[in-house]
Amino acid sequence: MDARAPDLAEDLTGWRQPRRDAPLSEVYRTVAVPRIGGNLRKLAAFVGPGYLVSVGYMDPGNWATSIAGGSKFGYTLLVVALVSNIMAIVLQSLCARLGIASGRDLAQACRDAFPKAVSVPLWLLAELAIVATDLAEVIGTAIGLNLLFGIPLEIGVVITALDVFLILYLQRLGFRYLEAFVIALLGVIAVCFGVQIALADPDWGGVIRGFAPTTQILTNPEMLYLALGILGATVMPHNLYLHSAIVQTRSYGRSLPEKREALKFATIDSTVALMFALFINASILILAAAAFHTTGRPEVAELGEAHSLLSPLLGAAIAPTLFGIALLCCGLNSTVTATLAGQAVMEGFLNIRLPAWLRRLVTRLVAIVPAAIVTVWYGESGTAQLLILSQVILSLQLSFAVIPLIMFTSSKAKMGALVAPAWLVGFAGIIAAVIVTLNVKLLVDFVIG
Repeated sequence: MDARAPDLAEDLTGWRQPRRDAPLSEVYRTVAVPRIGGNLRKLAAFVGPGYLVSVGYMDPGNWATSIAGGSKFGYTLLVVALVSNIMAIVLQSLCARLGIASGRDLAQACRDAFPKAVSVPLWLLAELAIVATDLAEVIGTAIGLNLLFGIPLEIGVVITALDVFLILYLQRLGFRYLEAFVIALLGVIAVCFGVQIALADPDWGGVIRGFAPTTQILTNPEMLYLALGILGATVMPHNLYLHSAIVQTRSYGRSLPEKREALKFATIDSTVALMFALFINASILILAAAAFHTTGRPEVAELGEAHSLLSPLLGAAIAPTLFGIALLCCGLNSTVTATLAGQAVMEGFLNIRLPAWLRRLVTRLVAIVPAAIVTVWYGESGTAQLLILSQVILSLQLSFAVIPLIMFTSSKAKMGALVAPAWLVGFAGIIAAVIVTLNVKLLVDFVIG
């Protein structure tokens, strides 16, 4: 990093408070970016954050909503996964833009832009979203451990808390090791689903038709509920906070051309990673539709039930094992990234300064204790309903992260020369309007019965 180059973020005048602390300070700008060489070398340096973010788009909450949607409505809700993914690509590109242009993550931006009367409620809503996220991930990981090794759910929940030590160990080796761990598990998940899809032999014509829009999703309250669950499971609030923080682990330059280049490569990274996430999400729904809907089992929603039915339906003993391995990998990955997001949210909003291990422990406990209580209380029954409900809660919280993000990235005073272009702001505004409208309709349908 060129110490002589002025940081353009210091000259931005649109913030109520000056920039103070670096996001995730122990890993801030620790990944070197080559100043010479071709674009491929530079792009390689930026590959990683997008995959950490993509993990949240295929977590165990996605599994519950996609399995429920596929088993009940076949391939119809594939279009929701596609639209949600497009929304995610746009919003995550804005997150990278916010982090690179302003030097703030989304939590810090909310703290520095709004009065406490606004920022404190936003912090509480962000924490609620992370609790809902962890509820899905803790349950999913515990179910994965139970399916593969017979470990009781209560013990599985405790085991998920150990990810704090895994993160600390990997980060001591270097942030790239953490990224490599996550990407390796994503590769395992892809292989598992590739084999399962081949065994399921879906109706590919029906798959293609499933990506076409239909008004039935809006007119059928049950379908809309699952569609919002898929939306909440795909475009997750904590990922917006996470991406704007971890994109700053790269030691890109401080000049405008260098920041423009960093934004280009970071956007490519997140877009490619999210297309990979779409493949996984679509695979889950296609598997459920092919294995359960077409065989007359429209009510399958429990992960354990899906696991037990795969072998007799697909005629292969390896199918449930692959399902369990993929679920466990998803759960492990998701708990790692949710812990990082929890740290970014708490540090960003509250500006706390604690040792790394204590910060992680505090933020993990804030999220995992409620999740553990709910998991222990419900046991094996009702986990699918809890998973789907957690994703709908995330969808309802999404507006409170998306609207500030659009406000910040559309402000030249806050973003300087890297302010989002009008077409991108307009597209993001449409996305925000769709999210708000669908959530209002969901609440109205819930109130009137």
